[in-house]
Amino acid sequence: MLPSRRQMLAGMASTVVLKPQIAAATDYRPAIRPTAYRVDSTLPPTLLPLRSQQQTQILKELAQGSGTNKDAIVVDTINLNNMLNKAVFGTIESVTKTKPQAGPTFVCLGLPQQFTTSDIQFAVDLVETLASRRNSNTALGLPFPYSVQSMLNQYTSNQCQEDDLLRALSQANVDSTLQALYQPLWQLAKIKKLDLIALSPEIQDIQAVQKGGLQNVDMDRRTQYVIDPQGFIALPQDPKFKVYTDRSLIKDLPPSLDFANFFSQTILEHEAAATACAKYAATHGTAPLVVTVTPMTQVRFLYGINGRIPRLCRFLGQSQVTDDSVTTILLNPTAEDTLSKSRFLRLEIGTGPETLASQSKVADYLWFDHIPKVNLIPRLMDG
Repeated sequence: MLPSRRQMLAGMASTVVLKPQIAAATDYRPAIRPTAYRVDSTLPPTLLPLRSQQQTQILKELAQGSGTNKDAIVVDTINLNNMLNKAVFGTIESVTKTKPQAGPTFVCLGLPQQFTTSDIQFAVDLVETLASRRNSNTALGLPFPYSVQSMLNQYTSNQCQEDDLLRALSQANVDSTLQALYQPLWQLAKIKKLDLIALSPEIQDIQAVQKGGLQNVDMDRRTQYVIDPQGFIALPQDPKFKVYTDRSLIKDLPPSLDFANFFSQTILEHEAAATACAKYAATHGTAPLVVTVTPMTQVRFLYGINGRIPRLCRFLGQSQVTDDSVTTILLNPTAEDTLSKSRFLRLEIGTGPETLASQSKVADYLWFDHIPKVNLIPRLMDG
C-alpha cells in the first residue's frame, strides 16, 4: 500500500528539516568572548577586544613602563595585509607595541562601587602580574590615611607584625570591613617586596570638609595634601574638568551633603592621593611604577586621581610625566558604575555640541574576571 500524502510530508519533515536542526543544536558551541577591552580615543570612543595573549602583552609592557598612548589608533598605511587583519581602526598589535616611557609610570585600577572579595582578588592577580615583570622600584597605593604611612613602611620592611598594622588602621578610623577587604593587597605587597603608599586624607579632615569646607582642615595637614596650591585652584576652571564635574563627580553626591562641601571633599581626596603618588615617583629612582587600587569613582573619566598625577609630577620636577604616563583600568565595571542609564557601559562624557571638544573617555581599559554579557559591551570593533 502506497503511503498517503500526509505520511510522505511527515517523513520529509523528519529527515530533511528536523534532523539537521537537531544535529546543529548538538554541535553548537557559543563563541568565547574576550574579557578585556581597549577604550579607543575615537569620537565617540569605541572598544577594541583583547585576546588572552594580548592582555598578557599589555600587562607586561605596562610593567616595563610603556604607559598608554591616549591618541586614537589609526593605520599609517592601508594595504592588503592591513585589510586582511581588519585594521581599519588599527590592529590590537599596534596598541601593544609601545616603547617604555621616560621616567615614572602609573597604573590606576578602579574597583566597582559595590566591590567584593572576588574583585579584590582580581586586583591582586593583576598587581601580581605587573610586579612579576618588574626589576625596579614598584609601589602599591591604597586608600588609607596618611598617618599610617610609617606603619606601612615598617610592615613591608618586616619591622612590625600585621597585627600592629591592623591596630594602626583602626586607630586611624579605617573601617574594619575595608581593612578585611584590602588585606590581601597589602599582604601581596609584602610578599612581592613592593612599597606601600597611603593615599587618603585623615578621616577627621574629610569629616571637617563635609561640615564646613576646606578651610576647616588643619593647616599643616592641608599643606601635605595640597603641595601645588596654584594648580589645585586652577584645575576646576579647565573646561574638561567642568564637564567631568557636571557629568561624573556630582553624580555621587550623597543626599546628606551640600554640593560645595562634597565637591571640596572629593577634590581634596583626589589631590591627596595624586600627591602621594607623585612624591613617591620623585624620590624612588628614574623609572618607578606606582599602581593604585581605589574605588572606580576616583578614576573614571580620567579626571580624578589619575588626571592630577602628571601636573603634580611636573611640579616636583618630573617634566617627562605626561597623560600617557598614567594608565587607567576599570575592573569588572557595571553600567551603573559608568553612570549609564541603559544596560550598556557608558564610554564617555561630553557628547553634546557644546561639550564635544571637552569629551573624556571612561578609562584606557576595561578588564573583567569573567566573560561580560553581550548587552554590556557597546561600540565593539573588530580586533
